Amino acid sequence: MDMKMCAASDVAKEWDKIDWNKANAYVKKLQMRIVKAHQEGKHGRVKSLQWLLTHSFYARALAVKRVTENRGKRTAGVDGVLWSTPKSKYEAILDLKRKNYKPQPLKRVYIPKKNGKKRPLSIPTMKDRAMQTLYKFALEPIAEVTADPNSYGFRIGRCTQDAIEQCFTSLNKAKSPKWVLEGDIKGCFDNISHEWILNNIPLDKEILRKWLKCGYIETGKLFPTKQGSPQGSAISPVICNMVLDGLEAKLKAKYHKTKIKGKAYFPKVNFIRYADDFIITGETKELLENGVLPIVEEFMAERGLELSKEKTVITHITDGFDFLGCNIRWYKDKLLTKPSKKNYKAIVDKVRSIIKSNATCRQEDLIRQLNPVIRGWVNYQKYNVSHEAFARFDFDVWRSLWRWCYRRHPKKGKKWIAKRYFRQIGTRSWTFCATTEDGFALKLIYATDTHITRFLKTKSEATPFNSRWEEYFEERDTKRMMREIKGRKKINALYKMQNGICPHCNERITIERGFRIHTTLGKDYKERHYLLHADCHRKIHYSIENDELALLEQQGL
Repeated sequence: MDMKMCAASDVAKEWDKIDWNKANAYVKKLQMRIVKAHQEGKHGRVKSLQWLLTHSFYARALAVKRVTENRGKRTAGVDGVLWSTPKSKYEAILDLKRKNYKPQPLKRVYIPKKNGKKRPLSIPTMKDRAMQTLYKFALEPIAEVTADPNSYGFRIGRCTQDAIEQCFTSLNKAKSPKWVLEGDIKGCFDNISHEWILNNIPLDKEILRKWLKCGYIETGKLFPTKQGSPQGSAISPVICNMVLDGLEAKLKAKYHKTKIKGKAYFPKVNFIRYADDFIITGETKELLENGVLPIVEEFMAERGLELSKEKTVITHITDGFDFLGCNIRWYKDKLLTKPSKKNYKAIVDKVRSIIKSNATCRQEDLIRQLNPVIRGWVNYQKYNVSHEAFARFDFDVWRSLWRWCYRRHPKKGKKWIAKRYFRQIGTRSWTFCATTEDGFALKLIYATDTHITRFLKTKSEATPFNSRWEEYFEERDTKRMMREIKGRKKINALYKMQNGICPHCNERITIERGFRIHTTLGKDYKERHYLLHADCHRKIHYSIENDELALLEQQGL
C-alpha cells in the first residue's frame, strides 16, 4: 500500500480501497516466517520479523479493522473516543506508531459473576486496543507453537468442544483413569507476576512494560497496576496462555509409562486446559493428592499464582464433574457428557427473564429476541448427550410462553389462546408462531428439532501458522460446515454453488464466522440468493440503510 495515500484529500475513501485479502495474506506470511525462525532457534530473526510485522501498513490496518468490528466497537475507553467512520479508521492506521507511544489508563468496570461476586473488567482506549491487537499478531505465532498440546482456550481453530472431546477421549475406556483433579486458579488474570511476564514473553519489552504498568481509573481516581494482565485487553488471553503453558510437559516428564519390577506401569496422568480452567486425570486419588498437586502448586507459585482451595477438588469419575458447561460422568459401562445442571438452569432463567420483561410486546418481537438465545445454547450442547435436556428445555420454554399468553388474555378461554399463539407445523402441534407484516410465518426455535452429532476435534499438534497444516484446517472447516448444513437443502446448494466462498469478502465460509442467506433483485427483477458471512450480511444491510438515508436527505425528507 503506497504510504502517499495518507495525504489524499478524501481520506474516507482510502479505507474502502484497502484490499483485505491481500492484507490477511501479507500478515499470515510474516507470521509463518516468525514460526519458522523460532523453530530454527534464530531469535534475532524472530525479533526482526516481529518489528517488520508491527510496523507494516497491512498489519496496522487489520488491527484497526479488528477493534472496529468486534463486540466492543461501541465501548470507549477513558478518552471517550470511538472509531466509527471510514475517515477516523484510516487516520487511526497512520497513528499506530511505536515512537512516543504512551498507553492511557484503563477504564475499570465490574461485571457480575454467577456466585454473586463481581469480576473486574479493564477497558483500554481504542488506540491501545489496536496497538495490542497489532502486537498480538507478532506474539500469537510463537504462543501457538509453544502451547501445551491439550490447551484449547483463546487459540485459533480451537474451542470449548475440543476440550470436552479430549476429556471424553481420556476417560471413555474401561482402563482409563478414574480420578480427576479439577483445578481452579484464584484470580488468574489479576495475579500474574509482571516480572515473570517481562522475563519470559518474547515481545518488545518496552511496549509490554507500558501496558502492564499503565494503571486503571475507578471513581475518578488513578490506581497503579503492580501485578496481573488486565481482563479486557486484546493481548491478555495470549499472555495468560503463555504463562500457563509448560505444565503439561512438566507432568508428562515425571508421569509417563515406566516399568516397575519388570511390569509396565501407567500413571494415566492426562492434562486438559481451557484458559485458566483445567483438569488432570490420575490412576489413584493418592497420586493426584501427593504427587500431581504439589507440582501444580509449585508451577503456579513461580508465576505469582495459586490454586483456589475451595474449588480445586479431586473427584471420582462415577460421581461426575462439571467442565465448561457439561457434566462428564461414568454411567455403569460408559462415559457420557451431558449439559450440566448449572448450565441448564442458567439458560432457562435467561429465557424466563426475557419472556417476563417483554410482557406487552408483540409475539413477533418476542420470538426474535428468544431465537438467538435458544439457538446459541442448542448449538453449544448439540455435541453432547442432550436429547433429554432438549426435551425438558422445550417444555420449560413452552410453560413460560403459555403463562405469558394467559396473562395477556385472562378473560379468554384456553382454546382461543392456543389458536391465537400456537399452530401446527409439521408434526409439532404446539409451535409458538407469528405471522409478520410480510406474511412470513416466524416460528420459535425448538431444541428437539436439532440433531445430536459428534464433534470433529482439532488435532492437538495442528497449528494454523505452519504451511503443512493449511490443507488440514481447510478440510476440517469444510467437513464441519458440511455436517452443519446437512439436511438444509437451500443452504447446502448455495454453499456448493459458491465453492464455500463468501462473494462479499472472498473468504471461506466457516461455522465460527456464521452464515446468512442474502436475497437481492436482479436486473430481470428475479430474486437472487447468496450465502454470506453473518458479519458481511450485516455490512451489506447497513450499507443499504445508509444509502437510503442519504437519498432521503438529498430529497429533503
